Amino acid sequence: MKIGIAADHAGFEQKQQLIDLLTDAGYDVTDYGAHAYDAADDYPDIIVPLGRAIAKKEVDRGIAVCGSGVGVSVAANKIAGVRAALITESYSAHQGVEHDDMNLICLGGRVIGLALIWELVQTFVQANYDGGERFERRLNKVIALEKNQTIL
Repeated sequence: MKIGIAADHAGFEQKQQLIDLLTDAGYDVTDYGAHAYDAADDYPDIIVPLGRAIAKKEVDRGIAVCGSGVGVSVAANKIAGVRAALITESYSAHQGVEHDDMNLICLGGRVIGLALIWELVQTFVQANYDGGERFERRLNKVIALEKNQTIL
């Protein structure tokens, strides 16, 4: 599995640690930045390269870390083809993939520790989209929203 990862200054340390953990676990990891710690960087700037890679299917899944996880989640969901969510517990880490075809997990580097982050990432990357009729119906509505089409 090809995994893309990105973080701003508030998630930079966790990103570096995740790259090592993911690589050791056998994943093909691409770092989309930040590539150096910069206390003045902005999360929208770091999420765009990763989001575009997800949308173009250059990576199978993405991981984004900022201080709370909220900023990268909000910004990433503005990119068509990205289905991102802030995740803080294991159920949503797999259910988001299984039911909603979530392809980007957003994490708060200042609010959860590395052990939980690693648990959530493992759960996320090991989950598979169910693809059942009701999930496809709902996903198609989300895709229509991305294209500014009326769904109701």
